[in-house]
Amino acid sequence: MQYRNPEAVARMKADFDRQGAMAAMGITVGDVAPGRVVLEMPFNADFSQHHGFMHAGVITTVMDSACGFAAFTLMEADAEVLTVEFKCNFMAPAKGEAFRFEGNVVKAGRTLTFTEGRAVAIEAGQEKLVATISATMMAVRGLQ
Repeated sequence: MQYRNPEAVARMKADFDRQGAMAAMGITVGDVAPGRVVLEMPFNADFSQHHGFMHAGVITTVMDSACGFAAFTLMEADAEVLTVEFKCNFMAPAKGEAFRFEGNVVKAGRTLTFTEGRAVAIEAGQEKLVATISATMMAVRGLQ
């Protein structure tokens, strides 16, 4: 895959930095490549559920962002990204010291981009897949 816009990474990072939700949760950009974005998050009890696991809504939110930004890296300069739909599967409780969220483009079109993502919990140096997502993203033009 190749960038369609030479400013794709700079635009992606600037848009990421404007997301209050990501900042509030302590999410950072770990890696960016054409059609791939990795986001990272330390455990924060403020975003846990009643058993002490990271809340499914938080996991879903960050996987959605990773996939959306992965799609955005392959969009044209006049496009912004919005989520059309997604489906998540949870395989294990989200228990860890830190989390990694990987978003990957499966197929990029001019309007719709199909993505897949993973949420990985990291604890004591061990990684465990806790959730996956399949998401469709839309290139939207004319947004300010």
